[in-house]
Amino acid sequence: MKISKAVFPVGGLGKRFFPITRAIPKEMLGIIDKPLIHYAFEEAVTAGIEEFIFVTRHGKDSIEDYFDYMFANTEYFNIKMGSVCYVRQNAPLGLGHAVLCAKNLIGKEPFAVISADDFISHSESCLGEMIKLYDGSNMVASMGVDRQEVNKYGILDVERETDQLLIAKSVDEKPSIESAKSTYAIVGRYLLSHEIFDVLGDLKPGVGGEIQLTDAILEMIPSHGLTGFKFRGKRFDCGSKSGLLAAILHVAGQNETLSHVVEDFCRNKG
Repeated sequence: MKISKAVFPVGGLGKRFFPITRAIPKEMLGIIDKPLIHYAFEEAVTAGIEEFIFVTRHGKDSIEDYFDYMFANTEYFNIKMGSVCYVRQNAPLGLGHAVLCAKNLIGKEPFAVISADDFISHSESCLGEMIKLYDGSNMVASMGVDRQEVNKYGILDVERETDQLLIAKSVDEKPSIESAKSTYAIVGRYLLSHEIFDVLGDLKPGVGGEIQLTDAILEMIPSHGLTGFKFRGKRFDCGSKSGLLAAILHVAGQNETLSHVVEDFCRNKG
């Protein structure tokens, strides 16, 4: 099933990176020579996405400026462009609310959601691999996490499992360590039915007083199912300082001209 539209929720405040995010959007923080949002955009392009919808807010103009420059300099960026548009999220009311803001630009077709915070390093596009397996049920990228970390994620309650897929019967947003039904966590890649907008529109605030996307996905399981995709590659939580630093070191370590810098530093750090 073809999916041509992707939503990029980039309206968050980036509080864990204050004070720099007072001046620079979190999504524009760099991994070597590209901002986080560039890597997410490249993944979507490789997956065949043709329409890119950024849910943004006041103070994020540099994201628009960056993509304007990309469009004007395609010979430098070497990326086949589609169409890019922007919609405002007036208040940071959660991921579910951000997705809902894109409703009028999606129409009546399935779509992708991709979070730039979740940087996934792999030779293949995680989103592209998901699209190849998409059968109309809601799908999320998933990975195993340490049980001590389950209260940071949406956690799947898995009914059955194959090499690549997890068939879930439920999902719980940030459960306690004791109550989590598994250690399979949702990571920021989603393939969703357009009908999720009807659910999000009626949804009450959940964990943290926000409109949680996982709550809407949970409500849709009886009608649309829920599949977890066990992606390949290494994921970095670049919404945290430690995760962003780890991603920078990882990318540098894979770069022919920079890997020796990392090696030298590690060897001489004492």
